[in-house]
Amino acid sequence: MVDALFDCDIVLATRERTPFPASLIKRLPNMRMFGLTGNRAALIDITEMIDRGITVCYTGGGPSVAATAELALGLMLAAARDIPAGDGAVRAGRFQQGTRSGLMLSGKTIGLIGLGRIGALMARYCRALDMRVLAWSPNLTSERAAAAGVTLAGKDELLAQADIVSLHLVLSERTRGILSPGDISRMKAGAILVNTSRANLVDQDALTEAVHSRQLIAALDVHATEPVSVDQAMNFERNTILTPHYGYSVDEVYTEYYQHSYENALAFLEGKPVRVLDKPSS
Repeated sequence: MVDALFDCDIVLATRERTPFPASLIKRLPNMRMFGLTGNRAALIDITEMIDRGITVCYTGGGPSVAATAELALGLMLAAARDIPAGDGAVRAGRFQQGTRSGLMLSGKTIGLIGLGRIGALMARYCRALDMRVLAWSPNLTSERAAAAGVTLAGKDELLAQADIVSLHLVLSERTRGILSPGDISRMKAGAILVNTSRANLVDQDALTEAVHSRQLIAALDVHATEPVSVDQAMNFERNTILTPHYGYSVDEVYTEYYQHSYENALAFLEGKPVRVLDKPSS
């Protein structure tokens, strides 16, 4: 990384695919501006950059809320109807072999952990499928739940009743591990867990064991270690659907990312930087 970026005055990054810890930033003395797509990046030490006088710029997110909610819906459907296995069977000449019967979503219960913008969209999609929608988060009120057309439930109640659980929370120290081993054990046998938010919202050892024992079906766009190695344990589990952290990855989002990144770089070079991030509050 140092060899590749040492001479760069401006670095434009896509999301947080490449970590920029303080140990790397200190070895890039020529960097004057750093641009990230979106306005949050867990693997980028924004405070270190700002303390070193580096201008840090962000971009809009485009329709990333809808894009992520649509992927969560797609993962739920793929897991419920075993779509990846069916696709593989047809391509391998094993028509209707090696697949399982599906789960009908109409009339089933989904539990949404988090009811922000993405969670509220997921709730709308699920209501259109005639699903019963429960929701819980640490700060969720009955008024907000009612406004989204869902039923506020306690965490234990949601986990015990839901046929599908879908996570829609921002990862923070408060929410890390919010699905504990005990929480996972309370989920229905054969339930589907959808995660398009962050892997570490869930206790990873407990999730791996629940998948391995066939207690749960996991439909995951986010992973504890990214990129995922070919020999990672859940790669070999029949009851998983895995996608490469691309909930936001649609043409419409990239159009805004790259247009704003281009504008940010030009504005910086003209001495009038735009979309400048402040130091995160501690």
